[in-house]
Amino acid sequence: MSQYTAIEPDITADEPVSSFPSLQPQTPSAPPTQPQSQSQQAPAQTQTGPTTWAERLRESSHPVALLFYIFFRLSSIFVYIFGNLFLGFITQKNRFILHFISIILLVAADFWNLKNIAGRLLVGLRWWNETNPVDGKPGEFENVWVFESADPNRYINPIDSRVFWALLYGVPIAWGVLGVLAVLKLQFLYLLLIIISFSLSLTNGLAYTKCDKFGKANNLATDLFSRATGNIFNRMNPFGRA
Repeated sequence: MSQYTAIEPDITADEPVSSFPSLQPQTPSAPPTQPQSQSQQAPAQTQTGPTTWAERLRESSHPVALLFYIFFRLSSIFVYIFGNLFLGFITQKNRFILHFISIILLVAADFWNLKNIAGRLLVGLRWWNETNPVDGKPGEFENVWVFESADPNRYINPIDSRVFWALLYGVPIAWGVLGVLAVLKLQFLYLLLIIISFSLSLTNGLAYTKCDKFGKANNLATDLFSRATGNIFNRMNPFGRA
């Protein structure tokens, strides 16, 4: 353990030297400066992570696709809630028909964008339906769901993934709540619209859930198969290590 020692001033020849240094007048020395604590020395740490939505969008791997995904997912619900208010400033005739058609178009655009573009770019997943003939039964067909997942080594941006899955499951829940309110208000025509929107959103949600599980299971099976075949090849290889 080191101890702080003050440096005494040099004694010149003109000054008398006393045999009793303790009787010499001593000037008070300045107290030793204590080293600053680590918290005082270190500058205040600034937050380096994204703090605004704009900064988060810039960190996305596909910001344009993510922005369109958010727009189509939320626009139909927004128009359903506030559409009549805005249409009232434009026209008073056939307002329900315009409201109904605009919501249907937005829901259809959201379904197509989510199924064909957003899922493939944001999380590397895609699904579709195929109608195949049944073997041994001419004239009969079966509906087959086909799932496609990206290369497991592909980088999936966490921001894209969180927004994708949050809105994928959040929108059907929102339509379900709006459906309950429509029943309580006895708005059965709007209830038909909500059933269509809820069905399309739920279809995408179930399809991508199965696609994600299928992709993980497929990747796990491929990894186990490669390890098993690699171990077998290493055992059968006569030039391998002993």
